[in-house]
Amino acid sequence: MALVPPHGGKGLVCCLLQGAELAAEQKKAEGLKKIDISPRAKGDLIMMGIGGFSPLNGFMSKADWKSVCENFTLADDTFWPVPVTLDMDEEVKVGEEIALFDPKKGVYMATMKVTEVYEMTEADKKWECEKVYKGQGEESADDKFWEIAPKDHPGVQMVMAQKKYNVAGPVKVLSEGDYRDRFPGCYMTPAEARKTFEEKGWSKVAALQLRNPMHRSHEFLAKIAVEVCDGVFIHSLVGNLKPGDIPAEVRIKCIDTLIDKYFVKANVVQGGYPLDMRYAGPREGLLHATFRQNYGVSDMLIGRDHAGVGDFYGLFEAQEIFDRIPKNLGAGKDLVTQPMKIDWTFYCYKCDGMASLRTCPHGKEDRVVLSGTKLRKALSEGAPVADHFGRDEVLDILREYYSSLTEKVEIKMQSHAAATKM
Repeated sequence: MALVPPHGGKGLVCCLLQGAELAAEQKKAEGLKKIDISPRAKGDLIMMGIGGFSPLNGFMSKADWKSVCENFTLADDTFWPVPVTLDMDEEVKVGEEIALFDPKKGVYMATMKVTEVYEMTEADKKWECEKVYKGQGEESADDKFWEIAPKDHPGVQMVMAQKKYNVAGPVKVLSEGDYRDRFPGCYMTPAEARKTFEEKGWSKVAALQLRNPMHRSHEFLAKIAVEVCDGVFIHSLVGNLKPGDIPAEVRIKCIDTLIDKYFVKANVVQGGYPLDMRYAGPREGLLHATFRQNYGVSDMLIGRDHAGVGDFYGLFEAQEIFDRIPKNLGAGKDLVTQPMKIDWTFYCYKCDGMASLRTCPHGKEDRVVLSGTKLRKALSEGAPVADHFGRDEVLDILREYYSSLTEKVEIKMQSHAAATKM
């Protein structure tokens, strides 16, 4: 059997230039109008460059943006769950070529042919937030969302802070950033991941999304996937996170340690991808599955509160949303990667091992409920961590990281995590 095909029916759509073509376009960029871009746009560009966002070859038009927010599809009916847009204050014209510049690193990331410019009013931004970031949790209730989200939801804050215009058009990507140098052997493109899986003889591949250090629940999910698939792809976000989240270098060191000591290495591949978190909860779970299809992944592990923020989303809303997305859209247009839905997992003292609500008959007083947020909060405060919450080797790495911090970041707990036993 073959790996799942890339999303969109067009193969891997890679916008990253190479060789002489790259050199010529880099020189051309220096003579174009220079537009500074956000870290989010930089990650989106790299994903378009390496084929991770296939079939996208540029930033979305107003028709695409509206359809994605409202219908989970691009304007041509191809499934897509989250807007990928470029915002700016500068006035540019349709037909103009512009250079997209990373001000933090001082490099040109791409050139772009402008095909549309559309204004994003305050009302437009609020509508996007309500469609994409509002969930079914208590903080998303109609009387609470706009009271809480502007100060507590990083995804909503990101959208509301966007500039006056969205600009659409195809891109020619000039750089992958420094990810390949920073994460050698971990950062990989969809083509590289596919080649690795094919060399291993894998066709049914599960992906574990990580933005937190890998604790026992993550380990348990990965091992469930190994039992029912050819292998598991432990795929970490190496782009930007919100304050209080743990840097990618530390998380990757933790994963390396776990794989070395607690996995059959032949059944695991670790990878990193260059995207910023959008913190879109269930919609982001769909995005994780969509671009994992481009990496050759057939099954996306979706556990409790996937990509969640605070109490904006129901605990299993990211699983349930897969049952509500449009299907039978046409050749290549459907989402092929399927969710592997896993119930609430924990360590049970009476079971003497990891378990879930589907397998463990005991009460909550016998369980250590595992939460990445809870772990970060305990470590950041120097509090003790319960037995069986994480592997000792991993906790040692994390304690070393937290002891090196000179400034502490407050970690907000979800109500369900705060109420469970540590």
